[in-house]
Amino acid sequence: MTIGRTDDTILSGTPAEMRVRIYRADRTERVAPLVLHLHGGAFVGGTLDDGAVIATLLAEAGAVVVSLEYPLAPGNPFPHALEAGYRALTWLHDHRAGLAAKSSRLYVAGEESGGNIASALALMARDQQSPPLAGQILLSPMLDPCLATSSIRKADAGPVGCKWADGWQGYLGSADKASHPYAAPLGSSRLGALAPALVLTAEDDPMRDESLRYACRLDACGVSVEHAVLPAPTGWPCAICGCGDLAAPWVGELRQRFVQFFAETAPRRSQAPALLPVRA
Repeated sequence: MTIGRTDDTILSGTPAEMRVRIYRADRTERVAPLVLHLHGGAFVGGTLDDGAVIATLLAEAGAVVVSLEYPLAPGNPFPHALEAGYRALTWLHDHRAGLAAKSSRLYVAGEESGGNIASALALMARDQQSPPLAGQILLSPMLDPCLATSSIRKADAGPVGCKWADGWQGYLGSADKASHPYAAPLGSSRLGALAPALVLTAEDDPMRDESLRYACRLDACGVSVEHAVLPAPTGWPCAICGCGDLAAPWVGELRQRFVQFFAETAPRRSQAPALLPVRA
């Protein structure tokens, strides 16, 4: 299978264009899933190149993937990246016929800080009642600015002196923003009626504990959620944010989980009505 990449720009309701990279396999289903993908980089870094690992795996799983170059903090603190993501998501929905098919299902996906933005986009889409989402795919998502979990401490990270702490500070701008549910979805008190979620982390992932807590909270709120902890070593989240090797042991499992999630969130075909017996 060959994955093609095309760089493009989109206009989404503002004078400023947004760069995107579109991934598409040479063989895809006629009605392929359409995914808006957000790269990682702790909110303050990351490029379209850094998102290539996950975007490629999503495309190999059968999706048409549009990876977004969203505005970075600290020059563009919350909610700039989220607002850009929502404009792009709406644009994808409006142009889905040209990108994939008019009946293609729409997803959001992201790793690390991109996982934060993807989860917040699912909240926004629910609250705005548009566009309709078929699912959200969150990998090692940054969801808790407190940085106080056991998995963070084991990674020798904490409230100061680590890239995730610096990233949160640059993204939030001020401490009061940490209470906004779109900025830190793990703290949201309203997680019901969200799109089905696939939450993936790893044993050696610093974001492991907050990822699992979010999956449990979604489940408790009645959201359909699948979650998994991949065995170490993985090198997550660095390995899925530009440093990854598509021949790594975890790659095959990740691709298969994407395939399974797309299949499980596809609309079920209505069963044909049973035929009445013919009387002679």
